[in-house]
Amino acid sequence: MIAKIKSISQEIFAEVVGHRRHLHANPELSFKEFETSNYICEVLEQQGIAYEKGIVETGVVALIKGKNPNKKCVALRGDMDALPIQENTGLPFASQNRGVMHACGHDMHTSSLLGCAIILNQIKDSFEGTIKLIFQPGEELLPGGAKLMIEENVLENPKVGSIIGQHVYPDLEVGKVGFRSGMYMASADEIYIKVIGKGGHAALPHKVVDPIVTTSHLIIALQQISSRKANPAIPTVLSFGDIQGHGATNVIPNEVNLKGTFRTFNEEWRKEAHDLIREIATTTVEGMGGKVEIDIRVGYPYLTNDEKTTAIAKQAAIEFMGEENVVDLDLRMTAEDFAYFSQVANGCFYRLGTSNTSKNIGGSLHHPELMLDEEALKFAPGLMSYIALKQLEA
Repeated sequence: MIAKIKSISQEIFAEVVGHRRHLHANPELSFKEFETSNYICEVLEQQGIAYEKGIVETGVVALIKGKNPNKKCVALRGDMDALPIQENTGLPFASQNRGVMHACGHDMHTSSLLGCAIILNQIKDSFEGTIKLIFQPGEELLPGGAKLMIEENVLENPKVGSIIGQHVYPDLEVGKVGFRSGMYMASADEIYIKVIGKGGHAALPHKVVDPIVTTSHLIIALQQISSRKANPAIPTVLSFGDIQGHGATNVIPNEVNLKGTFRTFNEEWRKEAHDLIREIATTTVEGMGGKVEIDIRVGYPYLTNDEKTTAIAKQAAIEFMGEENVVDLDLRMTAEDFAYFSQVANGCFYRLGTSNTSKNIGGSLHHPELMLDEEALKFAPGLMSYIALKQLEA
């Protein structure tokens, strides 16, 4: 079976790259992937693959039915949305949509899943069960397309027993893949704090309640949540990436707006930390004469990879790629809405190497100069297809 899958993968490589380049050149933001959705449906129609569209508006679900289709169902997920980033790669197929870029590799995920569709459709007489292909919108934006698709019963009819997700990983050389069993990625919450003071002339500080100084104290005070309140055994991050005061060299503003993120791997501690953020913010700001408004938007839960599902997937990767090309991954404080799938089904979220130092291809995710080696698409669809088959056999 591996030989057959690899043969088809080679045959469709140029086609899959073509899909990737089209998607890369035409990125769309979260929950606005209308043309992307239409493109996916066109490809599926060309292959004679049944699908359902319009799930969470732009989501698409296709079914590849093997022999005895009711025996078992495994799902494969690929996200479709891009980021609000102006591309600066200079690629001939760079984004044509100003201010929008596939800077997280979702174009690779979607094209790889289309490759899976082609492969699995050609070998459907060789396996038992059903493979559900989930083309998901809105991974980059709360509340997350995975959550909304689950609410629209995407894991039902037929009911999914296990689900597999694949994500590009520029930290890993092309030709390699990585796995981790158990907890893998953090929960992620958005923190919005408004510090309200009394503005005025910067030369008359005794007549104002300075929200700039207050916010400075607040940021330092909040750091004790991760450094002194958190159990050191529980990875915890509280970071602030945006401060807006809109004053001037001689103007102290009335208010300062602060934006940040809180991430961890424990739901009880997560809720406790939210309370601590509110408590510390209130006492610090009010203690300095100001007022505070706090908005904590609960985001994705932590992502956990099912032990059995991941073991099967990792062994499949060893068989398909060679043991020397399969690595173990560390915990990551980044977040993924695939976590919602992993909370309700046996999930495995693994990483696909996409950098190539010899070709100077790589970079960081969510960066305007990110480039990914398309050579990864020679095996990514085949590997994912083979993992799905091994899950059906388990």
